[in-house]
Amino acid sequence: MDIFINNKSDIPLHKQIYDKIKRGILTGELREGEPLPTVRGLAKDLRISIITTARAYKDLEQDGFIDTVVGKGSFVARLSDGLQREEYLKEAEKLMSKAAEKAACGGMSKEEFVRLAEEFYGGKYE
Repeated sequence: MDIFINNKSDIPLHKQIYDKIKRGILTGELREGEPLPTVRGLAKDLRISIITTARAYKDLEQDGFIDTVVGKGSFVARLSDGLQREEYLKEAEKLMSKAAEKAACGGMSKEEFVRLAEEFYGGKYE
């Protein structure tokens, strides 16, 4: 997995790293047990502080996305079904919030919005 960061972004660098690795894990691009780059190696590749990279890894470990073994490195953790579901629900809530805002700005009624959501969901995921 290639990790790119944007030094000009308002999003802190450690958060950008966290988000990219987390997304890779949730999408299956990074699989359970797969080794991650070392903290030092990633910091060197990205030309950032080791402290910044270590913070991202610490947060990923704390949230259950990676496991770190002293002297061996960091690896993609086995995600519990609950954690994976929770992350998908958070993302769905963000997207629904944006969709509802756009619908309201476009003059769509609540009933129309709900009907549209039901059409998309029912046609593909039931």
